[in-house]
Amino acid sequence: METFNDDHRFWQDRFDTRRIADRIDNLLVSETIDDHAKAFIESRDMFFLATVDPDGLPQCSYKGGDPGFVHVLDDRTIAFPVYDGNGMFLSLGNVRATAKVGMLFVDFEHPNRLRLNGIASVDEDDPLLDTMTGAKLVVRVHTTHVFPNCSRYIHQMQLVERSKFVPRPASETPIPDWKRMSWAQDQLPDGDPARDAEPLG
Repeated sequence: METFNDDHRFWQDRFDTRRIADRIDNLLVSETIDDHAKAFIESRDMFFLATVDPDGLPQCSYKGGDPGFVHVLDDRTIAFPVYDGNGMFLSLGNVRATAKVGMLFVDFEHPNRLRLNGIASVDEDDPLLDTMTGAKLVVRVHTTHVFPNCSRYIHQMQLVERSKFVPRPASETPIPDWKRMSWAQDQLPDGDPARDAEPLG
């Protein structure tokens, strides 16, 4: 799959970056996940997910978990769990519609980042579902572009605490406060434990 289209080339030519863009594309952009990229992806506890609907309207969402929640299955495939969310399914709706995704993995403590683009799919009977604690679904992504990005503009930050809401084996995931609000509680899906929780107001 080509990395650049005519509109990319427009700006490359405007700022005389076509040569360096082509050098980066030839040296660093790959369709596959090498050992270094695999180790980086599987060490991350978050990533940003970009999707697009059939009309070209984008969505960008944050996905968090414990380190290793994104699995590299082979050199062309990754998989990640879909945890309980707000029920809007904006990202998954776009995956169902167009399948195109962009993923950005960032290490804020030791500034580094990796971009991964690909074609996503969701199978409600994915065999990985039973191996990912708290997953409602599993998304698999077939890679089309994998490449590192310059880290110079990444602000160095330190992890204070991982979210208590990330599903973990042998522990009960707490109910988020917003689900206990009067405007939400009676509209939640049947079976959601927040429906029977003490309301917050």
